[in-house]
This record gives sequence, C-alpha cells and structure tokens, in this order.
Amino acid sequence: MRLLFIGDVVGALGRNTLTNYLPKLKKKYRPQVTIVNGENAASGRGITEKIYKKFLQDGVDVVTLGNHTWDNKAIFDFIDDAKKMVRPANFPEGVPGQGMVFVKVNAIELAVINMQARSFMVDLDDPFRKMEELLKIARKRTPFIFVDFHGETTSEKQAMGWFLDGRVSAVVGTHTHVQTNDPRILPKGTAYLTDVGMTGPYDGILGMKREPIIEKFQTSLPQRFEVVEDGREILSGCVIDIDEQTGKAKKIQTILINEDHPFTD
Repeated sequence: MRLLFIGDVVGALGRNTLTNYLPKLKKKYRPQVTIVNGENAASGRGITEKIYKKFLQDGVDVVTLGNHTWDNKAIFDFIDDAKKMVRPANFPEGVPGQGMVFVKVNAIELAVINMQARSFMVDLDDPFRKMEELLKIARKRTPFIFVDFHGETTSEKQAMGWFLDGRVSAVVGTHTHVQTNDPRILPKGTAYLTDVGMTGPYDGILGMKREPIIEKFQTSLPQRFEVVEDGREILSGCVIDIDEQTGKAKKIQTILINEDHPFTD
C-alpha cells in the first residue's frame, strides 16, 4: 500500500497549489490513499464545507485537521456529515466530528487518526492515552494505521513516534509548517517524520504576510496576521510504502516542490 500525505494547506494559494499538483503527484507516485491536512485551508484558519468538498473532488481521500479546527464557525454545520474528515481525537468527549476514519483500499482498510499534542498548545485530553483507546478499536479491523500528530514541539512528536513504533504504520507530524529532514523507519516498522511541512505561500512566514510578524517581534505589540494571497508557492508532503502483509512501513520519502526544488516527472 502506498500513501501520499500533503501537509497543511494554507489559504487560497495553498488550495490552488494542491489542485495544480495533485494530479501530477498521483501520476508520478501512484498512491492508493491520499491524505491532506486542511486545518489552515480557509484564509489560514479553519476549513469550510466548500473547501472540504473541493478537496474530495481533487482526489483527496481523507482530510485531517488540528488546533484551528473550530476557527471557521461554519464547520459546526457540516462536520458531523463530513465522513472523510477527522479532527483531533483528543478533544473532550462529546464535541462534534470524529477522530478516526477507516478507508477501504481494495480488500483491506486503512485507519486514519488525527491527534493533537499538548506542549505549548491547548491542554486537550492526553494524546498518548487516547491513542491507546483508538488502537484497541483500530487493530480489531486492520493493522494499517496512519497518524497525523498535530503538535508544536519536536520532542513530543518524537515521543509519540517511539510510543507507537510497531503498533501503527506511520506517525507524521503537522502544524509547524516547515518540513523536517528526518524521515525514517523506526526499528519496529513505523514510518516517522517530525513535520511534513506546508502547502501554500513560499515567501511568507509560515504562510502569513511577513511585515506584521516582524513588527510583532520587534515591538511585542498585537498585530493582525493575514495569509499571503499570491506569489511563489510551495508544496510539502511525503510518500509512505506499507507492507500489505504486516502493516509495517517499508519506506518513507519526503516531497518538496518550490522554485528551488521544481517538480519533475
């Protein structure tokens, strides 16, 4: 089984970049499942139903979210009907949406889990304990399990990777918007990457206009952050190959497309 995972799509430029490159990436890598993190897709914060449906039309199989899940209030109108979207599973019990979804791949299933870290973020339920709960459910149906771990710190993401080594197929981090150079297969067969990176504006600061962010660092005064709407683009992702007998990862490779790293067939 081959998975394609594309990192945090930011704003309209990110959405257009995804629409442009996804057919090319599918032709080149031939993934059976395509997963996209869409928590920044609507003007940098949250997601709308229209954007979610456009992702599916573009060929995305599952959309994951993160700490900006609720920033666009329209999500409450459709999240329970969005069967191919997952928000962090460790939000408190009873909130709308789902934290795990199963995707049919020929005769087998892939479980996709979204989880949010706690260091320097909102203090949600314990993600490690919640993972234990979901693993008991998932592994009754399939050994093929992908985890999008949405977190701020490298250490917490690495801790989750080692915690799940041998029990899931892959743990890939999101949220920091900068792709890390550490793809690896852990000793017991779990693919790991600290952060997959972002898809959207190449010349902003994490996708946002530079000037207000620089001024905030200089003055410590509040600033309004806005998404870069045009200019150069970047797409960040990874491809993961999973053994169809064991559910263990065999290979993980990063994808980075920008002006300095142009796409090649």
